[in-house]
Amino acid sequence: MRKINYRILIPIILLSIISIITIYSALTYTSKSLGNLCLKQAIWYGVGWIIVGIMYHYKNEFLYQKTWILYWIGNICLLLLLFFGTPINNSRCWFTLPGIGTIQPSEFMKIFLMLALGAMIYDFRSKYKNPSCKEEFIFIIKTLGVVFIPSILTFLQPDTGAVLIYLIIYLSMMFVSGLRLRWFLSATIVVSCIVGGIFYLYFFKEKTFISLFGTSLYYRFDRIFNWHQGSGLQLENALAAIGSAGLTGHGFNQTPIYFPESSTDFIFAVFASNFGFIGVCILIGIILYLDIQILKLSKMRKEDRDRFIVAGIIGMLLFQQVQNIGMTIGLFPITGITLPFVSYGGSSLLSYMILVGILLNISIKKRKTYWHN
Repeated sequence: MRKINYRILIPIILLSIISIITIYSALTYTSKSLGNLCLKQAIWYGVGWIIVGIMYHYKNEFLYQKTWILYWIGNICLLLLLFFGTPINNSRCWFTLPGIGTIQPSEFMKIFLMLALGAMIYDFRSKYKNPSCKEEFIFIIKTLGVVFIPSILTFLQPDTGAVLIYLIIYLSMMFVSGLRLRWFLSATIVVSCIVGGIFYLYFFKEKTFISLFGTSLYYRFDRIFNWHQGSGLQLENALAAIGSAGLTGHGFNQTPIYFPESSTDFIFAVFASNFGFIGVCILIGIILYLDIQILKLSKMRKEDRDRFIVAGIIGMLLFQQVQNIGMTIGLFPITGITLPFVSYGGSSLLSYMILVGILLNISIKKRKTYWHN
């Protein structure tokens, strides 16, 4: 027990308590057909801690050895979703398992993608101490292919939020891979030109855009670019709940107004309305403390696989935290991205707990390396 990194463990425990309390408060406006989400979240957390214990016993090497098997299993599941997935809100992102509920493969694909990219970067850095531009270019093409497959399958479901997270994971891990800066500058120019061309078609050549990309993508763009105009019931009511909370909030289980997805996408609004500005400061403080502790784990040898995976984890968490809170208070478009460790969700929570297990094992390895040195 002395080896456990309590600086990571304690914030997770605090976030789990906040999650269960806030989801209980959100039950007032949650459909009864969904059942007791508070109890379900507590059960998912219990299962998650069991997974952490198992991973703590077997260490990360067990996952590293199965990296490519897990990666291809994840892609097969994403493919099967297109044919056998349960339609929910016009998306096929979930399998329905009798007696268990729904499971979302894209949540676990985030982990599999980190493992695959970590293995590729580790092998590349081990093989080439001073790679040429050609060798780096070939490596970039290979890694893009690994990201491209799950991204396309997930985009077709459609789940744009998960695709964004895949890309954030990729960029975070490649940034610490030791590649020349010119590749990132070149990628920025190319992506800017492509995105600029797509935006031009969307704003000025509507018919051409629809003929090339279809109406589905057009309406997704329309939702993103018009988020600041109409806002909608969801955002307007969430802002009203947060804005009226004051310094200390309305009190536990006293969410003053209804807004959809209160236990998932807009869980931050429920917490802020209940506990006010002081509660929000405490929550954000816990989140920042956790992020800092994870960042500290990245101070490893440049060739260490764990270092690349930590980069992917922190990149994903930071993006989701900023995006979720930002969209809740009207700073960013509503994308359906949840708040890690707080929002309700079985698949997402289990995937985060797997990452906790990975981080705790990395922490042990780092301490052992420090002691040996």
